[in-house]
Amino acid sequence: MNPIDSKSALLIIDILNPFDFDHGDTLANHTEKIVEPLQTLRSSCRQSRVPVIYINDHYNLWQADLKKIYEKCLNDASRPVIEPLKPGEEDYFLIKPKHSAFYGTALNTLLHTLKVETLILSGIAGNICVLFTANDAYMREFNLVIPQDCIASVSEDDNQYALEMMRNVLKAEIVDSGDIV
Repeated sequence: MNPIDSKSALLIIDILNPFDFDHGDTLANHTEKIVEPLQTLRSSCRQSRVPVIYINDHYNLWQADLKKIYEKCLNDASRPVIEPLKPGEEDYFLIKPKHSAFYGTALNTLLHTLKVETLILSGIAGNICVLFTANDAYMREFNLVIPQDCIASVSEDDNQYALEMMRNVLKAEIVDSGDIV
């Protein structure tokens, strides 16, 4: 299975996060586990010229200004996650107002402009923003690949439930990132 081709794109959802909310420490700890596989996947995508698209909450800045959002999110809890996964100059960066990466954003237009047919979804939280994005992508008839070692949620059970929902309802292919790269 190798979805990394000219019709694929990697979405990295909400990885710039300050983790300064209830259960934020738990989510930060779970997210640290996905840093290495996500770095490897991102590198493979970049080498294969597959678009890497970061889509992130705006944290009331309402500006798609990577530097401002990065600085707002950077703290002791977030540093092990966001420093190694900071978007590069070659990556796309969009902000979103709600849970789905499609809601109120230019993502759909960007994906069609890039002629993307398959989305590789990663990021946090698996049971909220990744799942809502997968749902909206499915309704837009994108193929879905979910590297299960590249999403994290506060609860491991909720993360597993989200993976099952994406597999059973949204027809997503659930894989390990090593199966993609």
